[in-house]
Amino acid sequence: MQISDKMTRTELRSTISLASIYGLRMLGMFLILPIFAVYAETLKGGSNHTLIGLALGAYGLTQVLLQLPFGIASDKYGRKRLIYIGLILFIIGSVIAALATDIYMVIIGRAIQGAGAVSAVVTALVADLTREEHRTKAMAMIGGTIGITFALSLVAGPLLNQWIGVSGIFWMTAVLSLLAILVVKYYVPDPVASHFHSDAQTAPSKMKAVLKDKQLLRLNFGTFSLHAAQMAMFIVVPFALTETSGMSVNSHWQIYLPVLVVSFVLMLPAIIIGEKRAKLKLVFIGAVALMLVAQLMFANTIHHFWGVVVSLLIYFTAFNILEASLPSLISKMAPAASKGTAMGIHSTAQSFGVFLGAVVGGYLSHRFDYSAVFIFCSILIGIWLLLTFGMKTPPAVRTKMYHLNSFDESQALALANKVAQMEGVYEAVAIAQEDMLIVKVNNQQSVERQTLIEQNILKLIGSR
Repeated sequence: MQISDKMTRTELRSTISLASIYGLRMLGMFLILPIFAVYAETLKGGSNHTLIGLALGAYGLTQVLLQLPFGIASDKYGRKRLIYIGLILFIIGSVIAALATDIYMVIIGRAIQGAGAVSAVVTALVADLTREEHRTKAMAMIGGTIGITFALSLVAGPLLNQWIGVSGIFWMTAVLSLLAILVVKYYVPDPVASHFHSDAQTAPSKMKAVLKDKQLLRLNFGTFSLHAAQMAMFIVVPFALTETSGMSVNSHWQIYLPVLVVSFVLMLPAIIIGEKRAKLKLVFIGAVALMLVAQLMFANTIHHFWGVVVSLLIYFTAFNILEASLPSLISKMAPAASKGTAMGIHSTAQSFGVFLGAVVGGYLSHRFDYSAVFIFCSILIGIWLLLTFGMKTPPAVRTKMYHLNSFDESQALALANKVAQMEGVYEAVAIAQEDMLIVKVNNQQSVERQTLIEQNILKLIGSR
């Protein structure tokens, strides 16, 4: 039995097209971040920053409520059908927001946008359309798409605002979502069979155990805090940049672009050291501490242009490291059979952070001043920093998955036990119902040793 190192054309086409759909949906969410607060203030009712925060974060609340149900429903009613429903809701929400003349219509539109919570369904469809050995690669492509989309949005948002305005951006996202429906229907293949995937989907039966895992809870609080601070920041920073520089919000890309480029360059060595040299915990704690420095700097220099710029540079350097590290840490620390559930809860914590951060940021900005927003963020990040010190050192592992041909439960269990006893294997779980073997292998071993382990696993699978 051999494993191909390359994805098939169908797998590659499926992954790229679904990653683009994921990215287009995120683009609709992210494009307005650097410009929305300034725009919303011109709407009827927009003088109340609490309402601006609610409008910005409303989609996070509906995602919290519907993200997991959408994923579960797709197992019963079909992946594509649920994706169509989600994209149609996103289109309706975008049109309502585009036509809005007051802040309340925007809030409704944003909430409906979030109700189209298809992220978990897209992930499940990717799992249906890719072989086990290429699943991790496919998910990484989707993750990379999200990161690129966020960075692109900070530059493209102000430029698009100059040309078509925020309402035009909402119209554009509606059109792109309509095109996404056509891509799903005519370009994404229909899966031969859809079934539950433990590595990619949330299992309700495993949620209780995952929620009791203190190590995962630390990481979930972290992603909640990280995205709460992100949304609170975008309530304030567009105003601060305009007031301290005299630049129009349409020109803010000139600040974001160099800051993002430099922060990306600064982030790369940290990620390499964390992953390649098994120093992930040290890098992670350092990044959380750096994020706290950024929040404290924002609080003290928010009324000074260069103070805001330097704070943004520190912020994005820390944010990039943390955003890349959190999914990796969850993958390493979650039980192999519960990875999908752990990632689903992680995603829900992120969405709740988006909602609460925007609302609290808006309230504090309206009730007090800009600095109060970052004092709130500093408290959140400070608590997170304290929690990270109790985090276990994550195992230096990478996950490999293998397809099993009709193993019954006893055969799967016997196989997993044999694989788990191999030197260099951290964990092995065989799931007969999904015809899948999941193995966590020590990635600090030589390439030759890792290759030998893989060959031995394939021999065991083929010799049944």
